[in-house]
Amino acid sequence: MSYIELTTPCIFGVESILKKEIINLGYEIKRVEDGRITYIADELGVCRSNIWLRTAERVLINVGEFKATSFEELFDKTKELPWENWIPQDGKFWVKKASSIKSKLFSPSDIQSIIKKAIVEKLKNTYHINWFNEDGDDYPIRVFIKKDRVSICLDTSGEALHKRGYRTFTSKAPIGETLAAAIIQLSPWNKDRILVDPFCGSGTIPIEAAMIAMNMAPGLNREFTAEKWKNIIPVKSWFKAVDEANDVIDTTCKLNISGYDIDYNVLKLARENVKNAGVEDMIHFQERDMRKTSSNKKYGFIITNPPYGERLGDKDTVIELYKDMKITFDKNLDDWSYFVITAFEEFERYFGKSADKKRKLYTGMMKANLYQYFGNKPPKRVHLTS
Repeated sequence: MSYIELTTPCIFGVESILKKEIINLGYEIKRVEDGRITYIADELGVCRSNIWLRTAERVLINVGEFKATSFEELFDKTKELPWENWIPQDGKFWVKKASSIKSKLFSPSDIQSIIKKAIVEKLKNTYHINWFNEDGDDYPIRVFIKKDRVSICLDTSGEALHKRGYRTFTSKAPIGETLAAAIIQLSPWNKDRILVDPFCGSGTIPIEAAMIAMNMAPGLNREFTAEKWKNIIPVKSWFKAVDEANDVIDTTCKLNISGYDIDYNVLKLARENVKNAGVEDMIHFQERDMRKTSSNKKYGFIITNPPYGERLGDKDTVIELYKDMKITFDKNLDDWSYFVITAFEEFERYFGKSADKKRKLYTGMMKANLYQYFGNKPPKRVHLTS
């Protein structure tokens, strides 16, 4: 096994959850930054990370880091990196994305072009050829520059990790899988507790909760770019990681997870997604207006992403909905805990209650808040002895 340094980008605000996931896989954290974590692994770690990390957006191999304040310096230092260790002679390589924050080098297209040229020049000297057909496997490259510090990485994931493979059908403006997994893990919910999503849409929150409860790895139903990198990762490592994941799935757990939505057609999509995810026996879906949400159980959890913006329409409709949420929850679910994520900044005002805890989450260009309301805990069981 070889030492490999990996970086996993994530949604701003969930770094603590991703850090725990990486540590649980057994790997050493090197650095935690806003929206990304760097850690030490090996070839098998690349496979395990892609298959297991619920809140990472992708898994990147760090090829090199250096400071550059000019394009000449960017070219020279990129060329110095050991690209022959990563890209074979027939490899197809390109800079898929370049981003720059507070740096002298700020043109993504120029950064992409210069790095590509530098790699070509390095590999020309290594393989003693002047032309690369690039008809082999894909080796996409991602570049991140912050305050003139350049990080160049190989993207092992390909499609972003939020694309689990189960959600072939979606409702309008659905919550992302990684964000859904994050807010579930930010709550105290566990598989022994009731969970209801009264705005379930295409079912993402209930599905992610069921997968967490069953200890089902989120990446089992998809492929990754690095599966073809036999020059870096032995095929047996992927087989081992998949076998490990399959061996620990708990199909015997008894869950009480429900998803409600007012739109019957959306629920049809949710049921298809649940089948694709392999958790159809763990979730109950029902056509129901949020205002009729109730339970005969005294304690439980609401985890939800209520409609807002393009999912609902005008502000007045949003306001009335949030007011009705408070009335419904107070009347029917008084001792329950609520975890509500929304980009609507005035949620607390119209919900009529300040959150016990509020957490900012940034996904892409959108800022959202996770409003956390902690209800009463169920009493602990008392074991009587004679």
